[in-house]
Amino acid sequence: MASNNGPNLEFVPRLFAFPEGQHFFLLGPRGTGKSTLLKQAFPGAFFVDLLLPDHYRSLLARPERLKEMLLPMVREGGTLTVVIDEVQKIPALLEVVHHLIETQAGIQFILTGSSARKLRRVGSDMLAGRALRRAMHPFLPSELGPRFRLDEALRFGLLPVVLGRPDPADRLRSYIDLYLREEVIQEGVTRNLDAFSRFLEAASFSQAGILNASNISRECQVGRKSVENYIAVLDELMLSYSVPVFTRRARRELSAHPKFFLFDTGVYRALRPSGPLDQTQEIEGAALEGLVGQVLRAWIAAHNTDSGLFFWRTQSGLEVDFVVYGPDSFMAIEVKNSATFRREHLKSLRSFGEDYPEAQRILLYRGTERLSVEGVELWPAEDWLRRF
Repeated sequence: MASNNGPNLEFVPRLFAFPEGQHFFLLGPRGTGKSTLLKQAFPGAFFVDLLLPDHYRSLLARPERLKEMLLPMVREGGTLTVVIDEVQKIPALLEVVHHLIETQAGIQFILTGSSARKLRRVGSDMLAGRALRRAMHPFLPSELGPRFRLDEALRFGLLPVVLGRPDPADRLRSYIDLYLREEVIQEGVTRNLDAFSRFLEAASFSQAGILNASNISRECQVGRKSVENYIAVLDELMLSYSVPVFTRRARRELSAHPKFFLFDTGVYRALRPSGPLDQTQEIEGAALEGLVGQVLRAWIAAHNTDSGLFFWRTQSGLEVDFVVYGPDSFMAIEVKNSATFRREHLKSLRSFGEDYPEAQRILLYRGTERLSVEGVELWPAEDWLRRF
């Protein structure tokens, strides 16, 4: 399975477990390669691309036209795979899809979307039990193989639509503008593009930290209610995600607030202002932690595991950046943007190990040596990320 993602990055196999013969939603931000993946995996499928004006206008005017298009193509005893790209643009199509699933054998529906907002509004759960849900994320390092370079990933992220381009920084800026224009404005979330742009910049300072709506409201001079709505919009457009606190069998008083991350490190770097008053170490530290988070999240989704992604923070200030917990995984991961290892880096992992001796404890750093210290595995970050 392959995808053509740019002039210098061609035919990159993606790790993805397709639900065989079943209807499913494939949700993920624009530019993660959903359409390319499906065209490679289902070359004989009938594609309805709602980003094409003629497809969009035709079905927006009369959604039931989809049924008229498909029924003549269904042959007795055969199966027709139908991909509806960016289905959230015409949510009424879900009613037609639901009807066809109930009444017409021989059609498999694959519905892609880059916004959960409209789907939730009309109730995509109308297909509950009939259509599974899968997620698409930026590239995994293991998918890129030797083309994965940590320094480039920290600057430009891992979006297929960006990597391999001769001008990745410009592509990132255009990508962000695309979302502002097509997703935020067209969905009627806000008409004040300047306010939303200021919010995005302010939110970027919260990468790998707690998102405080009151503080952001003051910084970007936007009302608190608007900020709370914007935060929800980022989540529903899948441009950000929250990592909750790991509380299972807790023995200590823990923080109650989740950590905030933009979904791709390149998007974070493009939004995060930098200047004489900004500390490079702080920006790069949040970028490295964000990269580890997005890779873990994508790995969990690609393998369709039941693992969850968490972090651990006590009221006294001890923190482990990520905890992966599931039937087959229990990892505690600390991320240090440091080229040298110091024993004080082990403080939080040591405490976590006292509470959870079953956990595999890992420290990622920017050095080159792989070590084992006090039961903690020390990995060069680039080497460890290549395994996922």
